[in-house]
Amino acid sequence: MPSRRALTMLLVFAIFLVPLIARAALYAAGDAPRSWSQADWSSTGTLPAARAFQPARLIVYSGTTGAWKGIFSVHSWIVFKRAGEARWTRYDVVGWGTPVRRNGWAADARWYGNAPVTIADVSGAEAEALIPKVEAAVRDYAYAKAGDYRIWPGPNSNSFTAAVLRAVPELKVALPANAVGRDFRDGIYAGRTDSGTGIELSVYGLAGVKAGWIEGFEINLLGLVAGFDVRYPALKLPGVGRIGMMPPVATALAG
Repeated sequence: MPSRRALTMLLVFAIFLVPLIARAALYAAGDAPRSWSQADWSSTGTLPAARAFQPARLIVYSGTTGAWKGIFSVHSWIVFKRAGEARWTRYDVVGWGTPVRRNGWAADARWYGNAPVTIADVSGAEAEALIPKVEAAVRDYAYAKAGDYRIWPGPNSNSFTAAVLRAVPELKVALPANAVGRDFRDGIYAGRTDSGTGIELSVYGLAGVKAGWIEGFEINLLGLVAGFDVRYPALKLPGVGRIGMMPPVATALAG
């Protein structure tokens, strides 16, 4: 009979490595852009011109990244405008130069050729109340100097967006399970999950466990996340993200 240790190793391999191997095979067989210069970074046209939308609005996006990184992770960013403003403001973190970028791309642009997915989209007075918190979180981001960016385990683009979401727990949202770097903290953390609806234990974003109403149940191993969601039934697998029901876009503050 196989030993318990062998069965455990087989289970870990099946859960954490098989999905990544499948993603890598799809990438190798596909025709996705292999470099920044080959990719489409244009607007998707899904957002109206800021002048055409008068109320305040706050949006959280994610988009599958490209080249080999797309096997593992998505990229995420924040977009907002106050009431009456004539331009959207977008914040991302990238891995070259000064990490925090303002309006480096169109607010609703493709990321490495991939259309963005909306995680949260709040308008009106609710957005107006949250925007100052977002701006403060961007201003106070602890890893904003050149050289601070680290692709793994963080701080990276998803570490930045997660830090902003922690500053606005009223949204009650969390980044996708395959947003590698979202769980990064500089040390050992035990406390509430990003959404404020559960509990989490994490060691530098390299290993951890969390359980919450928004997050579901997740195990983090070397920055890769596996688990399940009960609220909107789905499996969470490394590289893949969700298999099952997709949660609806948060369009109003949770009570």
